Amino acid sequence: MEQISQQAMSPDLIQKIDQAGIIAVLIVDDVTHAVPLANALLAGGVDTIELTLRTPAALAAAKIIKKEVPEITLGFGTVLTVDQVKAVVDVGADFAVSPGCNPKIIAEAHRQGLSFAPGIMTPSDIEIAIQEGCRILKFFPAATSGGIKHLESMSAPYNYLGLKFIPLGGCNLSNAPTYLESSLITAIGGTWVAKRNLIQSEDWSTITNNAKEIRSLITKIRS
Repeated sequence: MEQISQQAMSPDLIQKIDQAGIIAVLIVDDVTHAVPLANALLAGGVDTIELTLRTPAALAAAKIIKKEVPEITLGFGTVLTVDQVKAVVDVGADFAVSPGCNPKIIAEAHRQGLSFAPGIMTPSDIEIAIQEGCRILKFFPAATSGGIKHLESMSAPYNYLGLKFIPLGGCNLSNAPTYLESSLITAIGGTWVAKRNLIQSEDWSTITNNAKEIRSLITKIRS
């Protein structure tokens, strides 16, 4: 049986993400929101986040979270360049993901010792990811690509390799069970837990309640 030659994500990190079951995808515009946001998520039982590199505040927010809320497993999304890989490593990221599957970015993450999950949507994407040593892959955009049925069909030829997927794009509390009940899924990702407008309005109680809802669902499905 063919084995993946190298591991693009550390075993400890793989276990943490699997135990989390949910990665809260966050768009942070104001650095002062970083700590209360992280604490609001923790209060609801969500300890794994993905800060998207779509705002100037993302890197500074990460630094503060790493220092003030060390219980958080902190990842970055929308990592598109070699310089961004280096930047997220410099602020102490635990992992990073990208929307696409770029061998150059995966290789740089490996050189930097950064756990990395590239984005896939086709069998060709999966094969590139396998070639680059990846076991955990971001399925993006999940909903418009056909959801769990498409993923199950597309990934079938590669199941013997033990690949696991993180669906992002259109995931929410309503469709979460269709993903979480599949053995292919390590965790789901989504912005609905802490939407941008909720963060901007500092609605920490709603964010905590959203986190509690998805944590309860994960516990129910996976217990």
